[in-house]
Amino acid sequence: MNNAASAQRSTLGVVLGLNLALAASLAVAGISADSSALTANALDNASDAVVYGISLFAIGRAPIWKRRAAHWSAALLLIFGLGVAADALRRFITGSEPVGITMMSMAAIAAVVNLACLFLLRRLTSDDVNLEAAETFSFNDFASNGGVLIAGGLVMWLDQRWPDLLVGVAVALIAIKGSMDIWRSATRRPADDRVEG
Repeated sequence: MNNAASAQRSTLGVVLGLNLALAASLAVAGISADSSALTANALDNASDAVVYGISLFAIGRAPIWKRRAAHWSAALLLIFGLGVAADALRRFITGSEPVGITMMSMAAIAAVVNLACLFLLRRLTSDDVNLEAAETFSFNDFASNGGVLIAGGLVMWLDQRWPDLLVGVAVALIAIKGSMDIWRSATRRPADDRVEG
C-alpha cells in the first residue's frame, strides 16, 4: 500500500471511530430529550460511519469498485434522509416535548467533533469520489449541528416544539441533497474509470 493510501486508511479509521462514538451519544441524548433534530443527527452520524467503512473498503481498489462504493454511500444517505423525514412527521402527529438545553449542549459537542473530522479529511489530497463523499457527509453534519443549536435555543425561548421538528426536516433535506451530489459525482467519472481493474 502506498503512502497516500495508507494516510487515507488511517484518517478514515479515525473519522469512523469518532462518528460511531458521536452517533451513540446523540442517540441517547435524542431519546432522553425527545428531540427529532438530535435523533436525526444520531442517525446521520451512524450512516456516516457505515459510509466511512465503505470508503475504507474502496481504498486501493479498482476505480469501478470506488464508484460502486460511492453509489452505495449515496443510496444509504438517501434512505437516512427519508427515514428522518418520516420520524419528524410521526412526532408532528403524535406529539413531542424536546428539551432545548440538551439539544444545544449535544449540538455544540457534535459540531466540534464534525469540524475535526472535516479538518482531517481535507488534509488528504485525492480525487477519490469516496473521499469526496466523506467530506460531503462531514460538512452536512457540521451544518446540521448549527441548525440543532439554533433550534434548541428557540425551543427554550418559545417553549414550542416546532423548531425541533423544522430542523429534523432540514437535516433530512440536507441528507437527500448530499445523496444526489455524491451520486452525480460518482456517475460523471471519466469513461476509463468504469473499466474493471
